[in-house]
Amino acid sequence: MTARLAAAFGKGRPALVCFVTAGDPSPQATPAILDALVAGGADVIELGMPFTDPMADGPAIQSANIRSLAAGTRTADVLRIAAGFRERHPDVPLVLMGYANPMVRRGADWFAQAAAAAGVDGVICVDIPPEEDNSLGEQLREHGVAAIRLATPTTDAARLPSVLAGAGGFLYYVSVAGITGKQQAVQASIDDAVARLKAATDLPIAVGFGVRTPEQAAKIARVADGVVVGSAIVEIVAQHGQRAAAPVQSYIESLATAIATASKEPA
Repeated sequence: MTARLAAAFGKGRPALVCFVTAGDPSPQATPAILDALVAGGADVIELGMPFTDPMADGPAIQSANIRSLAAGTRTADVLRIAAGFRERHPDVPLVLMGYANPMVRRGADWFAQAAAAAGVDGVICVDIPPEEDNSLGEQLREHGVAAIRLATPTTDAARLPSVLAGAGGFLYYVSVAGITGKQQAVQASIDDAVARLKAATDLPIAVGFGVRTPEQAAKIARVADGVVVGSAIVEIVAQHGQRAAAPVQSYIESLATAIATASKEPA
């Protein structure tokens, strides 16, 4: 499974990583939105597991969680959406992103096995620190699923080895010390952070939080291995609801074009 992630970051250009919340605006609508991400040029899909208390997410994704839960989305629905995606897109990596409670309440081994059976390539669990890897990371790796870790501006040299221990797939650099949304880090700080992380690991470095425009994506693409976009996509889903697939695809196309062009330019 992790081979799909390696292939996505091995295309000779930075990967476009796109996030949407499962079940927003409804579990029935999510597959078409996921297909639109792929059609638009997304290289890696992050599927958010809706949760009532998403501590790292800003208003846009919090609202998406509320819409999804109100539509009746449950973990079983998320896994069905993932399995359907894998059938339609056998080569596109799929990552589940969310919080510990929905992932471990039935047992970490149950979740890891269920994720693997659904064709999931990696899991990002925001609120299980690497020091508690035995709560979920060990079980994911046993089932061939990458435990994808987060690094932040406050991840110093002393803690970085802990973050990287057992990490797989790619390293997600959270470019701001805050929540998802409109805030974006100064590009110079992203440049410095990516250089520092690349010196410490062979994992691809994907940068997210606050990336909204093709211009921002292009600047990050010149230094990082991947660009993560989430809230801006979720806002399109909020605006268009059941008819979000087409405008989502158009937006993703603009990002993919910018990234492909940027990768050919000097930093």
